[in-house]
Amino acid sequence: MSTRATSETVDRTDGMETSEMTERIAGVESWQAGVVAGLLGSIAFGALLAVVAPGALTAAIPAMYGLSGGVAGMVVHLSHGAVLGVAFAAILRARPDLGNTVGRATAAGAAYGVVLWVLLAVLVMPVWLSAVGFAGAPPFPNVDAMSLLGHVVYGAVLGAAYPMLRR
Repeated sequence: MSTRATSETVDRTDGMETSEMTERIAGVESWQAGVVAGLLGSIAFGALLAVVAPGALTAAIPAMYGLSGGVAGMVVHLSHGAVLGVAFAAILRARPDLGNTVGRATAAGAAYGVVLWVLLAVLVMPVWLSAVGFAGAPPFPNVDAMSLLGHVVYGAVLGAAYPMLRR
C-alpha cells in the first residue's frame, strides 16, 4: 500500500496508530483502485442493463460460461468489470497524464468504454455466444446503441472513481 495521507494523532484503543490506519485507507495500490473503480462502473452499467436489457444479465452474460440466471449474470458482469478495471489502472500507470485529474480520467475512462464496446461487445461477444450454442446470440457484428451507452457509463464511472481511490 502507498503512504500518501497520514495523521499524527495517536489515541486508538486497538493498538494501531491513527497514522497507520489512515495510510491503509487513503493509499491503495493502483490495481486495487482499478478493482474497486471497475466494480463501481459495473454496478452502474448493470443497473442500466437491468432496466433496458434485463435478458443480457439473466441469459446472455451467464451463458458465456455455461451458466444461467440473474445472480450468475451479475457475478460474471461484476467480475468482468473488476478485471477490466485493473487493465485500466495499468494503462493509467503507463500514461499518468491521462489520469492526472478527475476530468481527464473520466474522459479516458469513457474512451476506454468505447474501445471495450468495439472489441468485446461488438466483436467478441456474438462469436463467443454462438460458439457456446446460445440460441439468442446477437448477430456479428453486434452494433447496439444501448450497449455502447452502457460501456461509456462503465468507463466514465471507472475513470471518475479511479483517481479518487488513489488519493
